[in-house]
Amino acid sequence: MRRLWLGYLVFALAPALARPVSAVDLPSQTSTSAPAYQPVIVSNYDWTGFYLGVNGGGAWGSSRYSLGTADSNGFGVAGGLAGGTAGFNYQLGHVVVGFEGDLDWSDVSGSAICPNPASACATRNDVIGTARGRIGYAFDLFMPFVTGGAAYGDIDANVSGPGSAASNQLGWSLGGGIEYALAGSWTAKIEYFHVNLGSFDCGASCGPTSPNRVRSDEDAVRAGVNFKFDAGGDPGGRN
Repeated sequence: MRRLWLGYLVFALAPALARPVSAVDLPSQTSTSAPAYQPVIVSNYDWTGFYLGVNGGGAWGSSRYSLGTADSNGFGVAGGLAGGTAGFNYQLGHVVVGFEGDLDWSDVSGSAICPNPASACATRNDVIGTARGRIGYAFDLFMPFVTGGAAYGDIDANVSGPGSAASNQLGWSLGGGIEYALAGSWTAKIEYFHVNLGSFDCGASCGPTSPNRVRSDEDAVRAGVNFKFDAGGDPGGRN
């Protein structure tokens, strides 16, 4: 009888013992999948390419006459300027290197009383141009830059009485600015630069004493727009 009851118990529990373990019987596990990779974009805008543009602004500075042993102690000059620009940029990562040249019409002038003998001294600058290297750092569409190189300009000197003299001068220029890429192939910039055109001897045209030297220095602020011809033929230069 005991064996009969034991067999009956095994027969009754067999279905429960044979039941497969379901997902609800297992402890839950939290998913720890890695986040998706986000690529780092160096720049969406490519500054590489040739460009042409126009610019305009104002300039101020000083002129100094040294007539014999007397010095005018300098006087101020100021005026406007406007002209054209041509250049080329090449981008390496975030760094942009390039070369730029410009030629501007200038209306910068000033005058004062010069000693020895007492007379009116006037200086005028009608043309100014530069040929400069540029290096900038591109923050996508925005690029600050520094620039420097050679400068060219005329100095017209006039001393009331003796007469006048003019000289085309070579000098140097140094400055910096910011440039921003607009829609399509256009960029806009604002820049500051200093121009030193040195001095020249205006001789007897400035007075009976010798030497008679005239010096000119200018600071300029200009705004401009450029049209870039992308190196790959894609207007706007966006990747």
